[in-house]
Amino acid sequence: MPTSPESDVPVQAPTFADVQSAAQQIAGHAILTPLLESPLLNERLGGRLLVKAECLQLGGAFKFRGAYNRISRLDEAERKAGVVAFSSGNHAQGVALAAQMLGVPATIVMPTDAPDIKLANTRAYGADVVLYDRDKENRADIARALAADKGAILVPSYDDPFIIAGQGTVGLELAAQAKEMDARPDAVIAPCGGGGLISGCALALRHEIPDTEIYITEPDGFDDTARSLAAGTRVANEANAKSFCDALLSPMPGEMTFFINQQLLAGGFSVSDHQTAQAMKAAFQYMKLVVEPGGAVALAAALSGAYDCRDKTVAVICSGGNVDAKIFADAIMLDDPLVDKS
Repeated sequence: MPTSPESDVPVQAPTFADVQSAAQQIAGHAILTPLLESPLLNERLGGRLLVKAECLQLGGAFKFRGAYNRISRLDEAERKAGVVAFSSGNHAQGVALAAQMLGVPATIVMPTDAPDIKLANTRAYGADVVLYDRDKENRADIARALAADKGAILVPSYDDPFIIAGQGTVGLELAAQAKEMDARPDAVIAPCGGGGLISGCALALRHEIPDTEIYITEPDGFDDTARSLAAGTRVANEANAKSFCDALLSPMPGEMTFFINQQLLAGGFSVSDHQTAQAMKAAFQYMKLVVEPGGAVALAAALSGAYDCRDKTVAVICSGGNVDAKIFADAIMLDDPLVDKS
């Protein structure tokens, strides 16, 4: 049985039925985000590109889905005790918002270098924020100590069956929306940090569109899931690796998420920060979406040619839009890589 390194409690990995249950649990609370396409972008890519816009989700990212699915299942005593989470920002906001909606006290451990917008929004949703130094301190240890001191429930960012199942509702919606558009994706590509989003989506996609290949994309230097898939065991990133994709800087794949991903994924890609910034520009230019760096890496894989979209239908998940203004402004000032400047 897989175990969760974030809770140290043996847990059963979720199934497709758990994703279906999560969809019922969050219905009427989470937003059913659109699946978008741009005829002009399709023309320039030579294929059909569908974009699942989770940057439009409550809290600005897919993380709200799993957080609400997890916290809404707490009993009355657990709700009174409150929840503790650790996150660079998107899980923080998802947990803070879900907790606020459900009347549950929340404490979130966040790095001092988290984007200002993520810190501000987490506090605005009513959570207490405890800051730590990403380079010198261990966020999981801090969160566990806080949870023990408060008697609170630790809500992991990915290695939890309810979190994974909640994130899997993105894939469930994507499959249904693609069918409505008379599109059958050859591939679905999603961003990957700890692996909660893609593992949940893979459970849904493998059931709903079983012939579709499922891939992840990670920032250069943080391709731990791709390397783990190739090695057949979990491997970590180098401690000194850097990327502006703050949402995807997990040190290594989750135990439960990798257990699922190893069975269901076709492989993975990595993209540079520059390619990711170009994808942020393309999302804004062609679809009028604000996408943060970590949310844009799957789109970057399609636009850069890491995955060849020619004569194919490809769906990508833009997983979040919580980006500081300066980073976004710099990205949208870049040249469009799909336009011939010669």
